[in-house]
Amino acid sequence: MDAIFKKRNTLPSDARAGLIRPSREEAESAVRTLIAFAGDDPEREGLIDTPKRVVAAYEELYSGYRESAEDVLDRTFSETGGYDDLVLVRDIPFHSHCEHHMMPFFGTAHIAYQPIERVVGLSKLARLIDVFSLRLQTQEHLNSQIAASIEKVLKPRGVAVMLRAEHTCMSWRGVAKVGAQTVTTQFLGIFRDDPQVQARFMNLVGNGQR
Repeated sequence: MDAIFKKRNTLPSDARAGLIRPSREEAESAVRTLIAFAGDDPEREGLIDTPKRVVAAYEELYSGYRESAEDVLDRTFSETGGYDDLVLVRDIPFHSHCEHHMMPFFGTAHIAYQPIERVVGLSKLARLIDVFSLRLQTQEHLNSQIAASIEKVLKPRGVAVMLRAEHTCMSWRGVAKVGAQTVTTQFLGIFRDDPQVQARFMNLVGNGQR
């Protein structure tokens, strides 16, 4: 394991820099080991191709590692007709995987910003969520990464991000509290400093409830 994940000179700005990615064959072998650990025979007919399918699924489920926020938000627009009020996209579905148990968590995101000079295509905000959610994550970190990226690229008056999610590491195992929701928020700029603007955002998203 140490040989597979040996680090080169790691850049402090990126914890993943310098990591050597295992080969597909090594990944499939690891899946066979986990199947055997679970108590089944990885060579039986129903499981013989499972390692290939799992590795292919991982490439999709963790595709965010191959994307960057800067690329997604690379095209912005200045022709806004002087619009400087709230831009809000709510109820954006997302799914991710908890970095502690590698179990899914899923829910909805609400993103708002108040532009100064530039706006971004609305679909780009949904894609931005995927950049960070399709990685091993905590909800808190996911929340802050989304907000920080919008602030960095658009430089708006403020950014607000709310995530509401169910974590299967809490609902399927452990305390097994199905339906329990975790709500996180990140407010930057005017959304942090002006209680009325923050309250307006909360009212528009209905405190995360439909």
